[in-house]
Amino acid sequence: MATLIVSLPLIMPGPGTEFDYVLTIDGLNTTRHGRATASLLPPLPGAVNEIVAVVPARALSWHRVDLPKTLLDKGWLSRSGQSAQLRAALEGLLEEQLLDEPASLHFALAPEAPGDRAPWVAVCDRVWLSTFLQIFEQARRPFSRIVPEFAPTALDDDAPPALHVTAGLESAQLILADTHGVTTFPLGSAAATLLAWPESAAILAEPSVANQAEQLFKRPVTLQSAPQRWLQAARSAWNLAQLDLASSSRTRTLKNLTRHWNSLRHAPQWRAARWMAGMLLATQLIGLSALAWQERAALAYKQAALRETLLHTFPDVKVVLDAPLQMEREVIALQQATGAVSPRDLEPMLIALSTAAPANQALSEIEFTSGEARVKGLQLQADEATKLETQLQTKGYAIRSDGDGWLIRMEIAP
Repeated sequence: MATLIVSLPLIMPGPGTEFDYVLTIDGLNTTRHGRATASLLPPLPGAVNEIVAVVPARALSWHRVDLPKTLLDKGWLSRSGQSAQLRAALEGLLEEQLLDEPASLHFALAPEAPGDRAPWVAVCDRVWLSTFLQIFEQARRPFSRIVPEFAPTALDDDAPPALHVTAGLESAQLILADTHGVTTFPLGSAAATLLAWPESAAILAEPSVANQAEQLFKRPVTLQSAPQRWLQAARSAWNLAQLDLASSSRTRTLKNLTRHWNSLRHAPQWRAARWMAGMLLATQLIGLSALAWQERAALAYKQAALRETLLHTFPDVKVVLDAPLQMEREVIALQQATGAVSPRDLEPMLIALSTAAPANQALSEIEFTSGEARVKGLQLQADEATKLETQLQTKGYAIRSDGDGWLIRMEIAP
């Protein structure tokens, strides 16, 4: 799945603001990177993709809060109408820790808020972030997710800590993300002394400040460009678009389902599964096609055999339209011609009626015409009428109420 990663600048944006971006096809490697306005960002290949915004470390502050367990329910972040209650709770808990008025700030909970300890809350300027959302919405390039450039590590994270050296617009920065939060220092000897960074811990530096970092810490550093750092940030589970800056729950659900579906369709690690699913589907389609062909062939064989039986038994039949019906008519006609009793005659009808009707019933009047008889005198309850109809059906007759009497006839009429 193609992903466009956009780094948000610290300045208040406008229509002509340019953004550093990274384009990746597999989420692991940089396909293209550059700088452009929101409307001139490169188009994403494929019908489905996502745009991820990266919030720089200096734009966020990090705090732990002791929220009630009811508020830590994951459903709170997606229930419409309840985000205001969660925001009010966060404002009240963080009011003394914040330098700005809580109403002017945006809050976002950690993606996996733990139920047994205080979760991390990311805080940034609300107007600043919402302005970016509006600019990209107007450019028809809405964000799928908003992630922090650096986030605190979990207490159970086994990954070794790393110190990042970034080249800022004004000066280079030291950024430490650990279980205590995200801390930013200006690159200098004072910060290096304060950190007392262990010899065994890694230092990741952008190429433009690598020499300065090596001289300061007196050890080699690992090069990591800004696009590589943004790629790593985009793979996190964070999404700062929460509370009043979140889209509707239905839209978020659709975006999450689309992202997972696209990963399943395009991610390299799912290639073998896609091949197996395709082969299984093709096998099922071939099997169903073969079964349908066999069923059609069997039906055609039976129809042909029935036609041959009809034409062989009754040579006078020249055209076969409905073999069972035509055979029934020919048998009835043959019985009438030879004087034999057929199910259409009165005697078989009365015999069938007498065996199916209640024993205490007697007929008062019988009218018979070709193939049907109308009788009177039957006084039947609803359940008796249903039982009589069922038993006559097994003998090939249909009966129905007809005024003050009952009409009996063969189910297959000539």
